[in-house]
Amino acid sequence: MASWTVDGPQRITLDEPVTRLDVRLVSGRLNVVGTDGPARVDVTRVSRRPLVVELRDGRLSVRHERFPRWPGVLWWLGQLRRRFRAEVSVAVPAQALADLHLVDGALVASGLRRDTRVDVTSGQVTLMGLRGRTTAKVVSGPVEALGIGGELDLETVSGELILADSAPDRVRAHAVSGSITCDLDNPRGSEIKLSAISGSITVRVREDSDLSVHLHTTSGRITSGFPQICGGQHGFGAVKDSHGVLGGGAGKLWASATSGSIALLARPVPDADDPEDLP
Repeated sequence: MASWTVDGPQRITLDEPVTRLDVRLVSGRLNVVGTDGPARVDVTRVSRRPLVVELRDGRLSVRHERFPRWPGVLWWLGQLRRRFRAEVSVAVPAQALADLHLVDGALVASGLRRDTRVDVTSGQVTLMGLRGRTTAKVVSGPVEALGIGGELDLETVSGELILADSAPDRVRAHAVSGSITCDLDNPRGSEIKLSAISGSITVRVREDSDLSVHLHTTSGRITSGFPQICGGQHGFGAVKDSHGVLGGGAGKLWASATSGSIALLARPVPDADDPEDLP
């Protein structure tokens, strides 16, 4: 086992293979990228509490030396930022598994090809070019996912969820208080499930998409750019449903909002002969 205690800016290059990454930070910035080169850890800032970097049997761990037992409670008491703030960048092989935890701050994960798990209490999450199974949970803050494939599971209590330029096999996005925005390539064969308690849902798909669509809102309105998607209002509670089939209906889109509206927008199909029309 190799181990380092980091109490200032430092770069650590690892010659041994890395198959798994585990990060547990309290406050600051974390950037994780999949790479073809050797794994490395770049620490650009550390507050009072040093970091511990360990590599054992292919498992790379980056954490605070003494992680608080109840970080969420202590954070709201204002005791953590001064002692536990760190700014860390980690490069690992693209096939490495990643389990990333941050109490407060900004987290970026990109270029990973296997399972990635992200857990942030308060902050901003950006996911780019991930494959495999990706799970991101945030209590307070937005999540932006770009160029995602494989399976994607997004959840926030208070914040906005954005998914764009992606064609994942499966999507589940849930927001308790916040909006959901999806701009998807043709999700042929995909399963997309979106739900919001208090907030709107906006979905844009190509005009030539193959989807079976079901939209539901309790107290809101449904608008659609596709004449194939129709529905109505039922009962005293003004519950609204719209449904229909686009193309061959190979994929499934299900969206539900309790207190908010749902919009399904049509994106023109780019003209292959005109590069300027490409998305």
